[in-house]
Amino acid sequence: MTLEKITDEFVKRSAEILKDGLCGVYLHGSSVMGCFNPEKSDIDLIIVVNRNIPDETKRALLDMTVELNAKSTPKGIEMSIVKKDVCKPFVYPTPFELHFSAGYVEWYEDNPDEYIREMNGVDKDLAAHFTVIRARGKCLYGAPIDEVFGEVPKADYMDSLWFDISDACKDIKEHPMYKILNLARVLAFCREDKVLSKKEGGEWAIKNLPAEFHPLINTALDEYTKGKDFAYDAEISVRYAKYMLNQIKKYKNRRLT
Repeated sequence: MTLEKITDEFVKRSAEILKDGLCGVYLHGSSVMGCFNPEKSDIDLIIVVNRNIPDETKRALLDMTVELNAKSTPKGIEMSIVKKDVCKPFVYPTPFELHFSAGYVEWYEDNPDEYIREMNGVDKDLAAHFTVIRARGKCLYGAPIDEVFGEVPKADYMDSLWFDISDACKDIKEHPMYKILNLARVLAFCREDKVLSKKEGGEWAIKNLPAEFHPLINTALDEYTKGKDFAYDAEISVRYAKYMLNQIKKYKNRRLT
């Protein structure tokens, strides 16, 4: 199924399940930033609900999501459910009612009761997701974005980004493309307050970072846009990660003042 068909069906069935408990469904990530790649991108969705939802409703939503995920892109659907009252005014770290991504399918299918019981809490990543929704997201159903999502304080957004990249020197060896491009877009925010996609972050880096890193960044961009796996020089990748983390540390406090 195409991205549009997946999201249309997700919205239709979410509305049927949640009824008047549904505030809205919002799309974020590469799908709204002009760089969706079916081979490398997941489908990023936030469901906002008006009140607590019972476990049987969570079960129905998860069954539906797992079904659509199987028909989706290789990376599948990533979805979080949050209550409206943590979106505006924004609460950080942000509580969530339920989360799903393709990596959790086996756990859910093996033990759905345990999954529903344990898959809730707080998620720092939601600060980054909400920032993207406010800047470039798309309302697929329900209340308008500016009505639902309050401003995310810069300090919270920066903490969310740092939480994702702080182990980059280690993680870049296992997930080079993601870390290379993500570090670039974080530094772009630190320096220029730009909320960029991975692709845009890589393009920004080519214009703003030392030439020694350009081949590495171009390889990551090629992998991201062409959907093929590429080989990376581990030594250069780690050197890039160290350089970027130092740069981000240098700028982040200054940008928060």
